[in-house]
Amino acid sequence: MIVRILGEGQFSVPGEVAADLDRLDAELEAAVERGDESAFTAALNSLLNTVREHGTEAPADTLEPSELILPHEGASMDEVRQLLSDDGVPHS
Repeated sequence: MIVRILGEGQFSVPGEVAADLDRLDAELEAAVERGDESAFTAALNSLLNTVREHGTEAPADTLEPSELILPHEGASMDEVRQLLSDDGVPHS
């Protein structure tokens, strides 16, 4: 599974981590919907750390279609809300 972290790059993440990423992504979206800043920050950090810990960063000159696009570290809830609402931005 190819995951892009905006502003950071692409990571190849093993398929067995996909369920964890889906769960964390759902937690992130739910926190945004509730406007829960602390849950949002925790979910975003967990999501990014999971990708970094289990994924292998792709070379900078490689560009593959991403199955999941994640906000950058330190993204605000408003930025993520905008990403989730934009047509054509993949999210689970």
